[in-house]
Amino acid sequence: MRLVLAFGFAAAMTTAASAGMMMNFEWGPTAKCFDPKSPPITLSGVPAGTKTLAFNMIDLDAPSFKHGGGTVAFGGQKNLPYGAFSYRGPCPPRPHTYEISVRALDAGGKALATAKARRRFP
Repeated sequence: MRLVLAFGFAAAMTTAASAGMMMNFEWGPTAKCFDPKSPPITLSGVPAGTKTLAFNMIDLDAPSFKHGGGTVAFGGQKNLPYGAFSYRGPCPPRPHTYEISVRALDAGGKALATAKARRRFP
């Protein structure tokens, strides 16, 4: 039983890793204190069949604060401009580290790949 579970876990990790989706972001014109516009984001390796990108932001220094995220219809774009979706922007009392994650979803809502990136603000 352990061998089967270990094999299944390794196969799942290989599938996720082989997707190769990556993302990055810069704060760009993001203003401090609840700027509702997402920062500029770049994407690569988004898998075929992706219809929607679902984003979420976490403040790693205050993880209980809910920033939320948003969704964007995917049509092959590599760059998402400032304000592509709305969320609750950064408002730290001192520099904090934020992580934005993205899930590539097919038409049925199944996650095909995930990626994340971190940046300090301000």
